[in-house]
Amino acid sequence: MLSTALTEDETRTLHENYLHLHAHPELSMAEYKTAQYIQERLNELGIENFISGGTGVVGIQRNGDGPVIAFRADSDGLPMKEDTGADYASVDTGVLADGTQVPVMHGCGHDTHVASALSAAQVLARDTENWSGTVLWIFQPGEETAAGARAMLSDGLWQKVPHPQVVLGQHVFPFQTGSIAVTEGSAMALADSLKVTLYGKQSHGSQPQDSVDPIVLGAHIITRLQTIVSRELHPLSPAVITCGTFHAGLKENIIPDHAEFTLNIRTLTEEVRAQVLAAVTRIINAEAVAANAQAPLIEELYNFPRLYNDPEQSQSVATAFGQEFGASQVRFSPPAMGSEDFGALADALDVPNVFWMFGGFDLSAGPAPVNHSPHFLPDYIPALDTAVRAALTAIGYYVAKKS
Repeated sequence: MLSTALTEDETRTLHENYLHLHAHPELSMAEYKTAQYIQERLNELGIENFISGGTGVVGIQRNGDGPVIAFRADSDGLPMKEDTGADYASVDTGVLADGTQVPVMHGCGHDTHVASALSAAQVLARDTENWSGTVLWIFQPGEETAAGARAMLSDGLWQKVPHPQVVLGQHVFPFQTGSIAVTEGSAMALADSLKVTLYGKQSHGSQPQDSVDPIVLGAHIITRLQTIVSRELHPLSPAVITCGTFHAGLKENIIPDHAEFTLNIRTLTEEVRAQVLAAVTRIINAEAVAANAQAPLIEELYNFPRLYNDPEQSQSVATAFGQEFGASQVRFSPPAMGSEDFGALADALDVPNVFWMFGGFDLSAGPAPVNHSPHFLPDYIPALDTAVRAALTAIGYYVAKKS
């Protein structure tokens, strides 16, 4: 039976890796030092590895004949200032695509993902007698921008390694350490982000009759977009349409000649996604006609693919989790409207994937900060223990030798 317990030295290494990664996050698709660090750790374990997608790392851990399993851990940080007060808090900075220098933190727990994957690989390297097959370690960059999985696939990821029969992955979440949540079927939402530019006619604020006001136009569009979910979709078809930014004008007594806003759209199926995007486009253009304005410009910023957990494989992995953690610590959860590019990896091969959430906090002291908060800081000792055990349990379901 494959071990899920770490030795004292392995635990020390796990914590050292996490603390280093937490203190030194890097922005999406700029994880150069992180990739180097991962490669150094894999080299120490004697695991074959290579760079993929610019700043991703792929490890190939072979141990005789058997199944091929892929396990993905994302590695990027976020452009935000850490406010946790931890003595290992990040003070690092990064540079955005427009040249702006920003603080960077691991505000979504990707440091726990990388550290726990490295430790799981260390256990497999030590416990070779109890498993056989090949484990592909996919240390993926750029999850926060949906660029990482796409970059690795474009770089020929699946042409360079044996094809896995399943792709596994996990994510830390603000619930109790030692617990696991699995979703069957649609697990996380497709996401589309759009930038919309409205064109008006500039005028003095006292002469509205000589203007086409893009601010009023934008207000009507944004309000009417909310009727898509409430009046066009079936009540049991979840969707979210959020306007995250709106920029227009420079002075209070000038009606500007243009306005810009951005939208973030979440859906759970391709059919609903197509319906919502068509409705968004229709409403934006129709409101512009109603305002006697020039046709707006609608630009795609980025999109996230579906994340669909194979029901049969999810049930099997969840059963294995129940045996490891206790049945009361494992639950099936409804779909989340957050998004992940993890699903693109398995979809590219048409193989199943299983993605789960693990608890990262001791809730006895009260509710935990949510992901992407400047206060997000898992209780790393029990959180990492949960993560490593979960990773080894899921991988072991496929590659462990039967006793």
